[in-house]
Amino acid sequence: MDDIQAVNALIRRCVTGDAAAWQEIVQQYHRRIYNICYRFSGSPEDAADLSQEVFIKMYRTLSTFDTTRASFMTWVTTVTRNLLVDHFRKGKYDRITDSLEATPGNQDDGLTLAEKLEDPSAGPEAGVRSQEAQTLVHKALRKLSPELREAVILRDLQDMDYKDIALVLKVPEGTVKSRINRGRTELARLLQRSYRQVS
Repeated sequence: MDDIQAVNALIRRCVTGDAAAWQEIVQQYHRRIYNICYRFSGSPEDAADLSQEVFIKMYRTLSTFDTTRASFMTWVTTVTRNLLVDHFRKGKYDRITDSLEATPGNQDDGLTLAEKLEDPSAGPEAGVRSQEAQTLVHKALRKLSPELREAVILRDLQDMDYKDIALVLKVPEGTVKSRINRGRTELARLLQRSYRQVS
């Protein structure tokens, strides 16, 4: 049984009331959902609360998941994003992606852009430079427009492919690629300026 069949079987079990199946889904997807909530809220407490809300919404709407339309991972990401949009529109925060900054080193909940770019063969002195780079990346991310920031997060931090991002954001794939390219270009420009200021 391949992964897709295994996930679909798990969902079917869950929809019929199998509590163990639901626990498995929570265990498998908790880290990813928490990561997305944390990137958007910037607060571990808010991310934990929002993750719980996402799981409640998932549990209530699991029977609506259509295997012919998207992968379960894409559906999970869409449910998470929609809840975040609704939550932030209610006025708790000004914009959905205004508070992305994380404290470097405090979270082991996923790779930052800086960590993805880090040279694994670098010596121990690279650790300090890596933390500085992470801080600069987070500050630069905060300056991107929400739609560019969201596209970069889903692609570079959540490692989603273009097609799935298009489904989540409900925009054409070409728009997704354009936003990611513009986001990366703007991020690079902001980082160059930041590096010049620190050096």
